[in-house]
Parts: sequence; structure tokens; C-alpha cells
Amino acid sequence: MKRGLPKVETKGLKSFIPDHEIFQWLEETKNPTAERVREIIRRSLDKNRLHPEEMATLINADSPEMVEEIFEGARELKKRIYGNRIVLFAPLYVGNECVNKCAYCGFRVDNTEVHRKTLLTEELVAEVEALEDLGHKRLIMVYGEHPKYDAQYIHDTVLEVYKVKKGPGEIRRVNVNAAPLNVEGFKLVKEAGIGTFQIFQESYHRETYERVHAAGPKSHYLWRLHGLDRAMDAGIDDVGIGALMGLYDWRFETMGLLYHTIHLEEKFNVGPHTISFPRLEPAVGTDIDKITEKHAVSDYDFKRLVAILRLAVPYTGLILTCRETTELRNEMLAFGVSQIDGGSSIGVGSYSEEDPEAFKKSQFLLGDNRSLDEVIRELCDAGFLPSFCTGCYRKGRTGEHFMEFAIPGFVKRFCTPNAVLTFLEYLNDYASGETLKSGLTQIAREMENMPEGQAKEELKERMEQVRAGVRDLYF
Repeated sequence: MKRGLPKVETKGLKSFIPDHEIFQWLEETKNPTAERVREIIRRSLDKNRLHPEEMATLINADSPEMVEEIFEGARELKKRIYGNRIVLFAPLYVGNECVNKCAYCGFRVDNTEVHRKTLLTEELVAEVEALEDLGHKRLIMVYGEHPKYDAQYIHDTVLEVYKVKKGPGEIRRVNVNAAPLNVEGFKLVKEAGIGTFQIFQESYHRETYERVHAAGPKSHYLWRLHGLDRAMDAGIDDVGIGALMGLYDWRFETMGLLYHTIHLEEKFNVGPHTISFPRLEPAVGTDIDKITEKHAVSDYDFKRLVAILRLAVPYTGLILTCRETTELRNEMLAFGVSQIDGGSSIGVGSYSEEDPEAFKKSQFLLGDNRSLDEVIRELCDAGFLPSFCTGCYRKGRTGEHFMEFAIPGFVKRFCTPNAVLTFLEYLNDYASGETLKSGLTQIAREMENMPEGQAKEELKERMEQVRAGVRDLYF
């Protein structure tokens, strides 16, 4: 296989984002009645993916009273499908060299203020060991777009991460956020045993996209838009989509995420495994005020778009990262979010070494700087169940097979018990005294709410095994 980034090929590719149709729906659904909004919420609570007209209606339901009904619908849907679980992960930045010229990104090729760094093998191992010492089991590995970060490199570094074991620590799931590959490249990356491959479109509005991506492979809108099609053609079951909120009108971008979901469902019979919706944040050497001048997303509208996404795609995981403040993240957990990172550091090499200038190696600045232990304790105190579960991926419950289990409501059969087991591991191996106390209290609440029966008895047996030192048990 030829090394380096794949050749950009856009011949024959067409956009599946219908700009005119999106604008038309947003115009035609203005001033919806309360009854129409409630009808759409009821349809979502029956666990149906919404249609674009329905999402546009919720977007236009902007009176305080209707927005609160949308929030409450999202809260209820999250409880029904996900229970109290919040899945935890950490980002691991492998390298920040990049050939693109993205106006908003600290990694862009012409940014002379960022310190370029690619982890050597021993540095990568040290980063993973530091993450394992914190208790992490799930990572998202992040790469700039550069010829040295090709499919072979991603494959090799993922395998290196899986090999690292320190004490009771190990990484059980590696997700990847990297540049679009060709089918051959995606097949090679799949061989490393990755979980989800993320490609964020950044903006679904083509004119905006081409304006902020001035040069490099990323300047090709259609190559990126069809990137996850190639990933799924290569056999990668789980893919993650995302839009960078603030580049263009959040209403359009949220609709774009739904149209991308529909496209994947129609072509592959399964939508994205996760959706991300990061907001633009400051970065070294980058003036984002000019970029977000017209389209900055307020906290209020940000909460709205997450609640609307939760209702629109009931079975898709929604990811909220440490870009956002602690207060906002805590508030949004209740009505939509199912995955968060904790104890994150996004400077290349900054987990294993304290670096006062780590921000100069970072893509953007963080809003939540709590430790993983603090995040977990606050989750428990708020009634959530932290989870490091990776059982579905080892049991083959991925892609279309995941939906076979999820849609009938079987998720709780597997996910809550697996969350309890992985959380109990964390408490026994890594938690501070205060977090241990909060965590055991939360597990006791979960067990009390679990119906009596064989499944509960089997879980109790496995919990005793975990307390005795057995690890990586799952249903």
C-alpha cells in the first residue's frame, strides 16, 4: 500500500445535503402550534427517528414554553433509552502537524505560533500509561491531516496503544478522529481493531465550508462529505459525524446532521453511532471572533440544539466535550448527552508531562479542567452512573447489529449491568476516598432500582468477582 495521504477523488460524488430543501423546511415550519410540537415529541418518545420537517418544526418552536417542553421531552427520552448512564472517554492527541488551512483551527499549516509535535513511540506509551493511571478504558485518538499520519501510521499507533498495560490498567476501545481515507486505507485501519471512526464535516453549508477551508485536502467538500461512506464500504461498523457550531447558522447545521444521518441509514441501513456538536473555541494564533461574528451560538441555543438532536435521533450517542464549561456540561447531561470526556488534556504529550505551554500544542482551549476523579464524583452526586463499558464491541453488537438490540429496548439489559461492573472496577482501582463513597452510593441506588430476577443475581455474582480482583467482565 502506498504511504501518505490518499489522492482526493471527487468525480461522480454528489452532495446529499439539499440546501434549498433545508431553507424551505425552516421557512415553512415557522410559528408552529403547541399541539404540533407535542405531537412530534410524542413520536420521538415512541423511539422514532424524526423527519426533516419535524426537526425544523422543533427548531422553530422558540417560545420559552415550547422550548421547555422540548427539554422535558429530551430528558424523558434519555431516561427511557439510556437510563442514568454516562459513558466516559479521553482524547489522546498523537500529532498536530497539518497541511490544511482551516481558518478556525490552531493546527492550520500557516499558524506559526503553534508548537508542532508528533509523539515518538515511547512518548505515546507514556501518554497511555498516564491515562491508564487515571482509570481510563476508552480513548479517541486524534491526528492532524499530514502525509505522515496515513492509514499505516494510524493502524500502527492504535495497535501500540492496545499493547500498553500498566497495573490493572488497559485501553479496551480506541476510537479515531482523523482525515478521510480511501476504502483501502479504512480497511487497514479497521484491522487494528478500532471502534468508531469520526469525521466531522465542520460545516454542511458548502459556501461556508469552502470559505473557511482555504487550502489542503480538507478544502474538498465532497471528499470529506463522503468520507464515512468509504469507511462503511470498508467494513467499519460504527462511524461518528459532527458539525462545528459557530461557522454557520446552527439551525442549518443541525438539519445537516439529520440529513447526514438519513443518508447513512438509506445507504447502509444504519445511521451514525455518535454525533458531536462542538462549538468554536479560542485557539493559539487564531482570531475566532471574526469567524463567529454572525453565527456564534449562545448557551441557550446550544442547549436547544442538543435537546432537538436527542429527540430527532433517539438511538444515536451524543457527545459533549470539555470544550464547554463545567456548569453547562452538568446542566446538559440531563437532556440528551450520553458520552463525555473527563480529565482531558489536548496538548500533544501533556498527560505524561506537566507542560506550562501545552496550550501552544493544542487545537483549541478547554472550558472544563476538572480531573476524571472530580468528574466522576460530581456525576454520582447528580444521580448519574459513570460507565467505561466496551462490552458491545467485543460481543459484536455494533453497526446494524447494535440497532437490532437497541431498538427493541434491550440496551438496558446489557448496558446498565456493564456500566456497574466497569464503574466498580474504577472505584476499586483508582477512585479517591470521597469518590469511592459517592460511587458506591450510586451503585447501590442502581441495584435497588433494578428488577429482581436472574439478570440481577448474575450481576451480583460478577460484582463479587470484581471485588475479588477479576477484571473485564461484561454481559
